[in-house]
Amino acid sequence: MIQIYTGNGKGKTTAALGLIIRALGQDKNACLIQFMKKNFEYGEIKFLSKQDGLDIFQFGTAQLVNPENPSKIDFDEAEKAYDKCMKVITSKKYDVIVIDEINVAVKWKLLSLEKQIELMEMDTDAEIIMTGRYAKNEVLHRASLVTEMKEIKHYFVLGVEARKGIEF
Repeated sequence: MIQIYTGNGKGKTTAALGLIIRALGQDKNACLIQFMKKNFEYGEIKFLSKQDGLDIFQFGTAQLVNPENPSKIDFDEAEKAYDKCMKVITSKKYDVIVIDEINVAVKWKLLSLEKQIELMEMDTDAEIIMTGRYAKNEVLHRASLVTEMKEIKHYFVLGVEARKGIEF
């Protein structure tokens, strides 16, 4: 089954990581593949990297991608992430596979929509969770479950900066 967590609200990756924790608690194997996130200083990554039964693969750079002018390395890293997704899905090793921020990678044209759909249509028994704002209609229609996180109010607009242990 394919799950999509999208929308402009906070909590998409956090919800996906919660599902990984649930799977690990039931002695299942999980994999986290992150597009455009190469930072092992995130609190959740620091914690999860110590857990048995979970493999984590991050792709991107330490810098944010400029959606108006992505660099060659941004495209290269997205392609590496896609290749890793293909290998992970075909490995049949995992019960849960989270592909984090893939929707944003497609929106910013670092990865084609066709490649995302190809991942969705692969033969697997794994639960696949794809996260990120901007999920395309073609993706939403193919998914088994779609959750939209909707921002109602956010303290960032008041100038509150990201806080250790809350946002990272």
